[in-house]
Amino acid sequence: MKIAVLYGGLSAERDVSAVTAAMSADALRRLGHTVAEVDLFLGTDGGADSRFTSAVPARRNRVEVDVPDLESLKRTRRGGTGRIGGGVIELCRASELVFLALHGADGEDGKVQSLLDLLEIKYTGTGAFGSALAMNKSAAKDVMRAHGITPPRGKAYSRGDKPEWDGEFPCIVKPCSGGSSVGAGVARDAAGFRAALETALAYDEYAVAEELIAGREIDVAVLGGTALPPVEIITESGFFDYRNKYQTGAAREICPAELTEDAAARLALTAESVFRALRLDVYARMDFILPPSGGIYCLEANTLPGLTPSSLLPQEAAAAGLTYDGLIDEIVRLSLKKYGEKH
Repeated sequence: MKIAVLYGGLSAERDVSAVTAAMSADALRRLGHTVAEVDLFLGTDGGADSRFTSAVPARRNRVEVDVPDLESLKRTRRGGTGRIGGGVIELCRASELVFLALHGADGEDGKVQSLLDLLEIKYTGTGAFGSALAMNKSAAKDVMRAHGITPPRGKAYSRGDKPEWDGEFPCIVKPCSGGSSVGAGVARDAAGFRAALETALAYDEYAVAEELIAGREIDVAVLGGTALPPVEIITESGFFDYRNKYQTGAAREICPAELTEDAAARLALTAESVFRALRLDVYARMDFILPPSGGIYCLEANTLPGLTPSSLLPQEAAAAGLTYDGLIDEIVRLSLKKYGEKH
C-alpha cells in the first residue's frame, strides 16, 4: 500500500512530530508498505511519484530541548499556500492512506482532517469533529461533565479578559488548544497567574486555568475502543512539561502502573468513556490525576499521541503484548476499517 506520512506543520510540536514520523515511516516500510514522508508546512519540490520511490530521507531522531522557532521556520519555506506546503496535497492524493504523524496545531485540531475529508483522502486516527472537540480543552471538559466524567474545576479566558483567578493557588494555566504542555505553567500567586496567562495566550487565542490537583499522574491509551495498560508518570522536578515529556531521564514512567485491580478497571472504563464521549476513533491517550482521597480526574484527551522513543502509547502497547510495528499495523488496520476497507 502507498502511504504518505504527514508530519511537522506550523506547530510548536513539530520536533515531536518529526520523530514520530521517522519511527512510524520505518515501521510501515518494515510492514511492506511503500512510504513517502512530507512536512505539512515545508512541503516538497519533487513530484508525488518520485517521493514514493526515493531513498529514505535523513530525519530527526530526537526531540530538541527547546520549542522550535516558528517565525524563523516561516522564512525558510519556498512555495505553498497558507499553512500547506507545495506538493503536499498532490502527495496525499497519490497515496492510498495518509498516516498522520502530526501533533498540536493544524494536525490535532481537526483542520487537516477536514481538508482530507473534503478531498476524499483516507487518513489514520480520529475524524475532524472529534479532533476539534478533544483539542479544545474547555469544550472537551463540558462534554466530559455531561457524560459523568470529572475534569478539574477551571475557567476559560480570552485575550482582553481580566486576568483574575477566583480559585485556590497553585493552579495550572495552559493554551486552550495546545499540546505537549507548550505554553503551560503553574501559578502560585496572583502575579504568577497573570504572567502564566500572558504566556498561554501568546500561543493561543484562548487559555484555560485549572485547579492543580495533587495526586498520581496516570495516562491510559485506548486502541480500537479498548483501554491499554496504564502508565504512571513521576517527574524528577516540576510538572510534566515539554522538557520533562521528551528528554531522557527527566521523568520516570512505570508501565503498567502499580494500581489495585479495582482502580485499574475503573480507570480503563473511564478512559473508554472519554473516548466515546468525545467521538474519538482508532486511538487516543487520556491523561488522568488520581488524588490520595480517591476519585478520577480527567485532564484531557490526545487524539494523535506521540510515537517517539520516550512516548507513552508505545510503552502501553508493549505492556499489552504489542510490538511497535504491531501498534503501527493496528493503527493502519483500524483506520481502514472506519472506511469499510480491509487491511
